[in-house]
Amino acid sequence: MLEMLKILFTILAIFSWRGTTFAASYYPGRINDAKAVYLDRVNFGARGDGEADDSEAVQRAIDKVQETTNQGILFIPAGRYRVTRPIYIWPGIRLIGYGATRPVFELAANTPGYQQGPAYMFFFAGFRPGSARASHRGSGRVLPAAGASPADANPGTFYSALSNIDLEIKEGNPGAVGVRARYAQHCFMAHMDFHVGSGLAGIHDGGNVAQDVHFYGGQYGIWTRKPSPGWQFTIIDATFEGQREAAIREHEAGLTLIRPRFKNVPTAISIDSKYSDELWVRDGYMENVTRPAVIVSNENNARTEINMEGVVCKNVPVFALYRESNKQIGSRDGAYTVNAFSHGLHFDDIGGKPAIQDVFETTPLSALPRPLKSDIPDLPPMETWVDIQSLGARGDGVSDDTEAFKKAIAGHRAIYLPSGQYLVSDTITLRPDTVLIGLHPSVTRILLADATPAFQGVGSPKPLLETPPGGTNIVTGVGLYTNGINPRAVAAKWMAGKDSLMNDVRFLGGHGTVDPGATVDEGFKVWQKIYNNTHTADSDLNRRWDGQYPSLWITDGGGGTFVDIWTPSTFAQAGLYISNTSTQGQIYQLSSEHHVRNEVMLENVSNWRIYALQTEEERGESGFALPLEIRDANDITVANLHMYRVVSSYQPFPYAIKITNSKNIRLRNVHCYSDAKVSFDNAVYDLTHNLEVRQREFAWLDVSGNAPPNPPKQSSPVLAESAKMEKLVGGFFNISGGAIDRSGDPYFVDAKWQTIYRWSAATRQLSKVRDNALDPIQLAFDKAGDLMVISYAGKGTVYSFNPGSPNDEVTLLKAEPAAPRPGMTPIVPVNYWRNENDFGDWALVKKPYQFLSPDNTTFIPAGQDFVSGELYYGSKIHDVLRAFGMAPVAPNQPFYVSDESEGKTYAAMVGDDGNISQLKLFAEQGGESLAEDEKGNVYIAAGQIFVYDSSGRLIDAIEVPERPSQLLFGGADGKTLFILARSSLYAVQSRYAGR
Repeated sequence: MLEMLKILFTILAIFSWRGTTFAASYYPGRINDAKAVYLDRVNFGARGDGEADDSEAVQRAIDKVQETTNQGILFIPAGRYRVTRPIYIWPGIRLIGYGATRPVFELAANTPGYQQGPAYMFFFAGFRPGSARASHRGSGRVLPAAGASPADANPGTFYSALSNIDLEIKEGNPGAVGVRARYAQHCFMAHMDFHVGSGLAGIHDGGNVAQDVHFYGGQYGIWTRKPSPGWQFTIIDATFEGQREAAIREHEAGLTLIRPRFKNVPTAISIDSKYSDELWVRDGYMENVTRPAVIVSNENNARTEINMEGVVCKNVPVFALYRESNKQIGSRDGAYTVNAFSHGLHFDDIGGKPAIQDVFETTPLSALPRPLKSDIPDLPPMETWVDIQSLGARGDGVSDDTEAFKKAIAGHRAIYLPSGQYLVSDTITLRPDTVLIGLHPSVTRILLADATPAFQGVGSPKPLLETPPGGTNIVTGVGLYTNGINPRAVAAKWMAGKDSLMNDVRFLGGHGTVDPGATVDEGFKVWQKIYNNTHTADSDLNRRWDGQYPSLWITDGGGGTFVDIWTPSTFAQAGLYISNTSTQGQIYQLSSEHHVRNEVMLENVSNWRIYALQTEEERGESGFALPLEIRDANDITVANLHMYRVVSSYQPFPYAIKITNSKNIRLRNVHCYSDAKVSFDNAVYDLTHNLEVRQREFAWLDVSGNAPPNPPKQSSPVLAESAKMEKLVGGFFNISGGAIDRSGDPYFVDAKWQTIYRWSAATRQLSKVRDNALDPIQLAFDKAGDLMVISYAGKGTVYSFNPGSPNDEVTLLKAEPAAPRPGMTPIVPVNYWRNENDFGDWALVKKPYQFLSPDNTTFIPAGQDFVSGELYYGSKIHDVLRAFGMAPVAPNQPFYVSDESEGKTYAAMVGDDGNISQLKLFAEQGGESLAEDEKGNVYIAAGQIFVYDSSGRLIDAIEVPERPSQLLFGGADGKTLFILARSSLYAVQSRYAGR
């Protein structure tokens, strides 16, 4: 017997060395779905024997899903599938493996085309070439024609997935990558092993959610950057082992790691040089990390937001390294727990003074703790699932399936829903242990018809789906749709307990709601349905925005785990409402978007952790929407919070987070932004103490609930003695684009009302200069005193007039080819916004056009995008339009420009052709505007006004009652600092005149 055991162990050792072991199959049996496609030998020629090339067979099967249902599922049986080229996964298609063992996709040794990289095994695509003729969301991008290379996944790529499939890269493929996945909401990878070996990476450019994924070998396990929509990338229950350079290489990924485990790697997480990220790690484990475990870049900038909690370390001698300064954090021997590691802009409490700080708190360990169990429970065994269609449900969107659901729930615990539209007419109430299992929330829906009688009239909330108090329910892979004319509807009322789970659930309505089986062309028509022609209401006015109760309502002791939730129904009062519960709850990657008043509300709540919450506000419906409201709450952590307003937004809004009567609120890694000119004016507003946090990017803010101290005012080194901030006039919509005339008076634009104003310092009166419907945005004066006006109208529109001339006198200026113009004054933007971290290169690109003033003393450089009227998602964001203001360039003097998106200000030189050169970082602060005084002090509008001396040293902070958007020195002596601040014009006297 002993000899037999020795032989068995020898065989196992040989196989563990020569081959690859794979995890157990998550779906060990065949899953029946009449609308799905099954990869097989008969229909597609798939062999699955590890020898034949199955690339074409797999692609044909994916194409079949797209051709029949557009969105849907391809089931792949156990087998070993050899591929020799990229497999393209079209939008909304999920590849799900099943069988006693997971299907394995293998890239054989020395496969041609994989020696240089990145070269992909699987490629999530944005569109199938030739599948439609429409352009996408007004972005100006036309879908690729048949035969063209497939487009990359993009912000409109929803629902795609890989699940229960393993990948293996054999030797001789150093450029090979398992998956490229630049997709958006409700896309994921789950239950996957990536055996990368000598290849490049398991995942390159990921997004949304990856869960239960494991990486072995490779130069990197994951190599990623900012996901295509800009949202977070959340990775749950992942392991990394044996990578050659770093387990994760990334930048700007919004990386959110829950229970990651790193072993035998040189570095766990490396952020690329000169880049930032919002990095959140909770309950990690690191073992045998030979170099610094975490490499942080861009260390002095507020855009770098790093927070890690509960990380157990064994043989991790250096925990963190700051790349630029080479500073090391946490040299420790043996085993220890990092209770907290934080780097970034810190507020100790609301009302506190922010500063870039480090926190590193550790506890030595005499023994390693047991690995944490995942809070994502497994599904019940497949042999216990009952197919609801076998119990009479039709899923055809016409027949009423209410009774079939009630029957199924009464008699069975685990209920499987194949693809279908399950129409119901009453609340579906689950038992305490009921599990609902779908596999695609866009094509597997439980829905109400419009005007369902039980959900009509004025009355208390009535759920579509309801869980009982304290339940252990699981709801996964389904869509819940309350439609548009059901005013009492709540899509899900969740009272289940701490061990419950909601995963991969879509609250349908609004963006991304495409009828199952619709073609790509039909899918694009959803944009004609969800909006009227002005984007101010639904195309059917009976379907009233903000006309229902919240979509997801967690209440009355409800708790549990919520993963990969998308809740954008404009018909709902809010996407998520949590109330009246102290039951433990955690959220991982929830997207709440496009609501009229509220995205997420917490009221009378404690003991919740919300990680990777993302909100988005649309132009038409969300101009007055509050992303996060916290009332009467305690012990709440919100980490890696992204709050965005779309590029076409025009309505200002005062704050992104509102907190009332709450304590022990921990905000970590807050990213509040917009490529429009109306990002939220304040990241946080504490109503209880009437305090604002203007900084839109910060790593750490604790709200204790205590009244803040009232520090004494410091004297200003730049303001005149006893100077006071004065509000000159208010009542505007959103002013910017100002310029100073020869007498020192400010002129400015309220673009919403197409009005140009002048403030007279002498008479202290406001006058209207022009209000013609010519879409003015920016102003500049030439030496003769004529105004040059940059207009949003048309293609490359700049016009001029004398302020004292009749209203009908307008001179249209033509774009001239760029040329050196010595002796003339260039007028250029003082702030820029870039969606990629490329300002240093982009700013140096020469402008091909110039607009000359009538007196030939002044000119405005302009890009091809402005002259051609190029659109970005239906909007113009050319630098001369997107800037909050322009400024004349003084000869032979440094010119300061602010990179608003990355929070940096640069000194530069501007040539006599108006082009920028010699960029040099001046300050790790950037914002909407800046101005310079005669002493070389630079005033930067970034929430408040931060003043730096000519060496780049911060010397003052000037508080303004409203967020400043443009700064202009004027007045008769040039010593009045005029401050344009959304709805008001302010002024304060300076010691020094402006330059």
